[in-house]
Amino acid sequence: MRILISGASIAGPVLAYWLVRSGFDVTVVERTPTPRKTGGGHAVDLFRPAMQIVERIGVAEEVRAKATGTDALVIHRPEHKPVTLDLRKMFTAVSDNHVEIMRDDLSEILYNTTSSDVDYIFADSISAIGDDGEVTFEHSPAQRFDIIVGADGLHSNVRTLTFGAESDLTTWLGSYLAIFSVPNYLELDNVMEMFVEVGRIAGIYSAAHMNDARAGFFLRPPKPLDYHYRDTEQQKRLLRNHFGDMSWEVPQLLAELDRTPSFYFDSITQLRLDTWSRGRVTLVGDAAYCPGPAVGGSSSMAVVGAYILAGELAAHVGDYAAAFAAYETEIGEYVRRSRSFAVASAKMLVPASRLELWAMVNAVRLINVLPAPVSRAAARLNAKGVRLHDSIAVKDYTASDRT
Repeated sequence: MRILISGASIAGPVLAYWLVRSGFDVTVVERTPTPRKTGGGHAVDLFRPAMQIVERIGVAEEVRAKATGTDALVIHRPEHKPVTLDLRKMFTAVSDNHVEIMRDDLSEILYNTTSSDVDYIFADSISAIGDDGEVTFEHSPAQRFDIIVGADGLHSNVRTLTFGAESDLTTWLGSYLAIFSVPNYLELDNVMEMFVEVGRIAGIYSAAHMNDARAGFFLRPPKPLDYHYRDTEQQKRLLRNHFGDMSWEVPQLLAELDRTPSFYFDSITQLRLDTWSRGRVTLVGDAAYCPGPAVGGSSSMAVVGAYILAGELAAHVGDYAAAFAAYETEIGEYVRRSRSFAVASAKMLVPASRLELWAMVNAVRLINVLPAPVSRAAARLNAKGVRLHDSIAVKDYTASDRT
């Protein structure tokens, strides 16, 4: 069977890897002109189920070698002494096998692992999908595929072509996120620093192997902002308007906006589809079930979802409808629980009042004083919360590999 995947970030290459192992003919189309390389992107988390899959792919050591190494978070507030959170303690409570890695580093590792076996088409995008599998591209000649998979992110082109307007399928969770590259002028080493006020957060962090740093901004406005998700200059103006009067390192960070080589701005929005398959088209990762950027562990879920989809397609060769149904059944509970967790997390991400800011700081103090075994034991009692990802059991599809 010929399978077309739209998107070469995380879910796309993971899916391609497992499909090739099962004997499928795989093509990946990617809008960007070249494979994603380090120098952009932001930190993402891989929890135990995703790391188990990474280990089965055989790139776990490469992934761990590219870990950010960030082990402390320093929280600054107006007229208060800084408070430091031990991130190692927090993440060992959350997951038994966790790696934080820059998104582009992970994407590059996955691309390099699949590039010799997968036909990658860059600088192109799908413009139409026929019921018979005929796919029209913006630049390349049309081709026919048995299955088309949208792995092209929250603003999925494949999803729009198949399910309709994004605005009808998403729910805003109340905040916005911006991340862009800046010089590491603070010479940060294994530390993230952030300045917190009611309704907004600004921060800066680096990674162990990076020469530069990332500035991160979170905003919780009273109502949704009016902008287009591809209008970068408009997004930068919004950032200046909402953070221009902030102190600490913020003026220096905002001054980098005009010369940053990479910039990301988006709403923290949750995708809510009851099904993510229609005809011979299905969706995976953020294109299918994004719980919300920065609040739901979407990168880890993308790895798990891609692995499950590939496994079910291999188990139901020739019957994509049965494979899609099995895929949705297998990952459905994980998606629903992640959505609930993300909604709760989004409410706590940016303090909306002085009381919430006080609660944030004192939660950090509590984590710091609790012995690590107590923190882990308490976390294990909350499988629907902080231990959500580690509580997911993933089937072993590797026994049916054709290779």
